[in-house]
Order: sequence, then C-alpha cells, then structure tokens
Amino acid sequence: MNSWESEDSPQGFLAATAAELAQFLAGAGYSADGIAGHLGPEYTEAMHRGEPAAVEMATAGNTQLDVLIRLFLLHEAVPATLLGDVVGARLAGRLLDSGIAVGDGHGTVSIALDIRPHVIVGRNRLVFSDIDASLSTIVPGPDHVLGVGAASLSLLQSTPISPVGTVLDLGAGSGVQTLGQLTCAQTVTATDVHPRALELAEVTLAAAGTEDAERVELLQGSWFEPVAGRTFDRIVSNPPFVVGLPEVGHVYRDSGLDLDGASKLVVSQAASHLSPGGTAHLLAAWVHHGEESWQQRVASWLPDTGVAAWIIQRDVADPALYVSTWLKDESVDVRSPLGRERSRLWLQHFSDADVTGIGFGFVAIQKLADENEPSDILAEYMPQPFEDPLGPEVEEYFARIAWLRELVPGELEHKRCALRPGLAREDIALADEETAMGFKRAVLRLTRTEGPRWSHEIDEHLASIVAGLNPRGLSLGETIELYAAAHGFDEDALTAAALPAVVDLIRHGIVIPADLLLEESL
Repeated sequence: MNSWESEDSPQGFLAATAAELAQFLAGAGYSADGIAGHLGPEYTEAMHRGEPAAVEMATAGNTQLDVLIRLFLLHEAVPATLLGDVVGARLAGRLLDSGIAVGDGHGTVSIALDIRPHVIVGRNRLVFSDIDASLSTIVPGPDHVLGVGAASLSLLQSTPISPVGTVLDLGAGSGVQTLGQLTCAQTVTATDVHPRALELAEVTLAAAGTEDAERVELLQGSWFEPVAGRTFDRIVSNPPFVVGLPEVGHVYRDSGLDLDGASKLVVSQAASHLSPGGTAHLLAAWVHHGEESWQQRVASWLPDTGVAAWIIQRDVADPALYVSTWLKDESVDVRSPLGRERSRLWLQHFSDADVTGIGFGFVAIQKLADENEPSDILAEYMPQPFEDPLGPEVEEYFARIAWLRELVPGELEHKRCALRPGLAREDIALADEETAMGFKRAVLRLTRTEGPRWSHEIDEHLASIVAGLNPRGLSLGETIELYAAAHGFDEDALTAAALPAVVDLIRHGIVIPADLLLEESL
C-alpha cells in the first residue's frame, strides 16, 4: 500500500515532507555533484573514506550548504533556530513533526535519518535510510535499513537500463535498485520482508517525485511470496546474501538460512517468476568447499532446461577475511571479547562445513521461450578491473549466446564476422634468457579495451585468421581455408581447431557475428 498521495496518515505526511525536502535540497545545491564541488576533491575523498573531522573542517563556515552538509551528512546537533534559518520555519516544523528531525527538549535538533544524495542512472536522487557508521559512531541495530553501499552500487552497474515493461525489485531495502529502474520500467514492484525498509523505500520514492513514485507497487513479504504466481520482464535483487550461521543478526544482510542458502533460494526460484525472454540480475555469494567446484555448485541451483545464465565471480575471500570484514560492517571490534567470540563461532561453523572460501558476484538469468530447451549456463571468474557498466554487456552476452545456440552443425563456417571495434592485439615479449640477448615472445593475446576487458591468449595462427575477418568479406570457413592453403595446413584439422576458439571469442564479444551488427555499421 503506497501512501505518498495523501498526508492523512503519518507515513503519508512523512513521504510528503520528504518530497518537499528533496525540492528544497536540490535548490540549495545539496546533490552529489554540489557537495563534491563544495568540499573539493581532497575533502570529498576524505568523506568517502569516513573521516568526519575533515568534512567538519571543510564546512566550518556558515553558508547554507555548509550547514546542510553538517546537518544531513554529519548529523550534527544544532540549535533549532539554526535549522529554521537554513531550511525555513515551515519546513523545519514539518521535519520535526514527521520525525525526520528530532529535538532533545533543550532547543537542540538533529536529523534522525541518513538522507544522502547519489547520482543513480544519470539522475540526482536522495536515498533515505537509517544512519550508518560511515561518518558517525552509530552501531547498526538488527532492524537497520541500509542506504547505498558498495554491493548496491555494483548491482546498479550490472543491471540493464534498457526499456522494459514490468520489474520486480526483490528485497528492495531503501529503494536503491527501484530508483535505478524507474528511468526504464513502465512499472516496478518492490518487495521486502522488513516493514521499516518498505517505509523508507516509500519515502525515497516520494523524494524522487510523484510521477515516478506512482509507477511503483510496494509489497511486504518473504522472498517471492508477495508475488506468487506472477511473472516479470526483469528481476533485480540484492538479497541478504551474507554467508554464515542460520540466524538473523541484521535483517538487511542475514537471511536466517545456512551458509549460502539465501543466494541458492533466489537463484533457483527467479526463473519461475520471469516472463519468456525476461531476465534476472542478482547479487549472490557462494561457498567454496570440498571437491565440488564453485561453478558446479552455483550452476546446480538453476533448472536443467529453459534458461540461459551467466554466473560471474568477481571476488573470493578466505574465511578469516570474510568474517572480520562483516563483523567490522556491524561496527564490532574484532579484537574485543565480543569480536573474538563471534569470530570463533563463525569460523568454527565454516570449518565444520569444510568451507575454504567464499565467492561473491553476479548471476544473470534469461528465461528461454522454449522451457524444454537445455539450459545454457556459463560460470566464470572475472577478476580483472573495469569501469564501464556491466548491464549493457549482460544484454549483449545473452544476444551472442542466443545466436550461437541457434546455429546448426556446420553453419558457423558459413557466417561472416568482424573484430570488435577497439580490440587490442597484445604481443608481449620478454628478454631472452637462453641467448642472453634480444627478446622472445611470452604471450600473444586479444584484449577488449572497453566493457569487461576480456583477454584471450591465442597463437599466431588464430591471430592471423581473425585478422582476416570482414563482415562484408569472406566467411569464417573461407578465411580458414585461405590461411590453410597459404601455409600448407590441413584445412579440416585447422577448422576443427579454430572453430571452438572462435566460439569462445564470440562469447566474450571479441569477435562479433555480422548478423548481430547494426546494418549501418556494416
């Protein structure tokens, strides 16, 4: 039930106040760019590192933006009269009446929520959440509602923003992923098991504007229960994926399911809530243990038929590092008696389950039109750094593998292809130790200079074959035939060796079939 259209209820009044506050803050320059410009690069970096003293120094003046930063980012307690001076008496009163601001009974007030500006999919947005420990000594409680963290930013970057009909934001929290889909979706359904999370999501959406907010449906419930029997064109989810004991210490990160049970649940059930051709974009974590590979483990969560999936491991942590990282996340000093005891219990649980590492990454799933078609699943490690959004690459990946699936045996040889624009050929040579002079080739590879920057080691023969590809020229088979004839190779043997390698290059977008190129680019 959404209440932003009326102020009759306390939640409706809170949402309306948030919308009014958002308009005021935008006019005052309280945006991600405005704050960065006001603080300057040095102090902006200090803010991101969680150093409040530096931000205090940079906002020691009494300009309107100085005071707003101290109020809304540092949560400085100020005289109520100063709040009225900086935002106006009417808005100050509404902030106090709605609970966004609280007084101490002695004429001093502070902001009770984290109201932080972010650029989300190219738009300035305000995200309302509980105050975290990034610039304060607050210890997040069990019911803490998270704002924009590193995980949510990663998911924003890996989710497509192409036009879509219906979107499900599963485990919406404060509404970050919903904001990311508002620019492209006709309607968004946002769910969460935590009532307070949905309340803050509603406030976040109200601040985004009534027109956007009216396209969002908020539903409370566990996992997929609120949308039982429904399907969507796109699903996005940042679930409580922390791998640990089967208990809920913090609702925003702990599922109550053992080890990687939360990720398994979302990955395994997402496809049944997708429309044909629809896609799911999920953050997930998984354990490494025993003789089973992590690729086998995560792939086993998916159905044997009816889906295409791309599983990407971005990072892997050893158990000790993983435990200390998440204890610090909840402001527990791992050196304290409490920290030592919590660490011991968590590590013992990992040891009992033979957990040797914990992987983290993305799972992208596409529902195939034919539910009986064997599933096409690729799980791979992507450790390389890159800056470009991954969302467009995910959509392109599904298009590339769909093209590959539709080929019949012997058809690939008759296709024309092209090298990806911007592709680099890297010929790396090292000092020749045998002759003690000159250089000797160490590796030859093709590397994308954009997107996820995939790199494939190849030999000179494959390099020459792909160099001859032209979307208007010879087919792949004819190119191989010409190279074989010029160098005295057996054509059939060379074709058998080259085709699997070319398929791998197509999967990673290094070689692009002419069928997938826009006509105007040919």
